[in-house]
Amino acid sequence: EVRLLESGGGLVQVGGSLRLSCLVSGFDTDFYSIAWFRQAPGKAREGVSCLSVSDDIRYYANSVKGRFTISRNNAKNTVYLQMNSLKREDTAVYYCAADEESVGPAPYEYEYWGQGTQVTVSS
Repeated sequence: EVRLLESGGGLVQVGGSLRLSCLVSGFDTDFYSIAWFRQAPGKAREGVSCLSVSDDIRYYANSVKGRFTISRNNAKNTVYLQMNSLKREDTAVYYCAADEESVGPAPYEYEYWGQGTQVTVSS
């Protein structure tokens, strides 16, 4: 059974940084697409960043380019989202998602999801 467990969310001031982690278990392979999504109250879930199966393609939403970095450590079965220069509009529940196919930033493309971690950016 594939499981994803996010951690690292919290309350941070504008301009601060957080690093989200997603512990992945249950895959038979190290090769899977991984992505971070977020959902703010009253808004649709949006793709923040994703990493292809072979790590050769990275996607970032325009709103986070230059501030967020996605990475993975296969030895630790963990995917990270480093978030710098946080803004109030980054406040949301952040979810990691995974799929065995090489997919993009659309939520419907991902089969496996974590429960989410809250990120709140205050001024």
